[in-house]
Amino acid sequence: MIRPLRGAAFAVAAALFAASVVWGGPLQALEGKAAPVETPWFAHGDADAQVSELGLNGEAGRPASLEAHVAEMADTETRGAEEECLANAVYFEARGESLEGQLAVAEVVLNRAASGRYPGTLCEVVRQPWQFSFVRRGVIPRADRGSDAWRRAVAVARIARSGARRLLPHNTLWYHANYVAPSWGRRLARTGRIGAHIFYR
Repeated sequence: MIRPLRGAAFAVAAALFAASVVWGGPLQALEGKAAPVETPWFAHGDADAQVSELGLNGEAGRPASLEAHVAEMADTETRGAEEECLANAVYFEARGESLEGQLAVAEVVLNRAASGRYPGTLCEVVRQPWQFSFVRRGVIPRADRGSDAWRRAVAVARIARSGARRLLPHNTLWYHANYVAPSWGRRLARTGRIGAHIFYR
């Protein structure tokens, strides 16, 4: 009885000694030194750093909020036909929505053009028959270019095209207003709702 207990005690003592040699923590603590503190990789989320300092998800120095980004990018003039068509989609489809809701509408247009299931340019996507109610026979009406709503729409279109901010998955290709219930909505997977629009993939 004593021999097995003595053997077990020796095995435990040997294991503790081996662990202290490998880890170094307990021995260093006995010597009055603090054991090194390791930070796991997933703890970086607690770091006190701004995205603009890290240069992640867009340009370094990018405004921290969507509102600030839109204010910085607001413009009355678009940079080419593709941005023009996208800004019109944002303006006519979502100018009464939050900036997030406007950005989500822009992303759907971009997603369609990249999907291979719709035309390959933004203007073709926007002008496609029976897709956007503001387009009549392929003609986009003229927006009020002196309005703040237009300036915001241009900014949202520019931000969406840059890819600096994303709200929806890339396979989100459809949306409708929450006050209608199209039959096709029952056949699709709902991505989420932003403001008055419900999005699907």
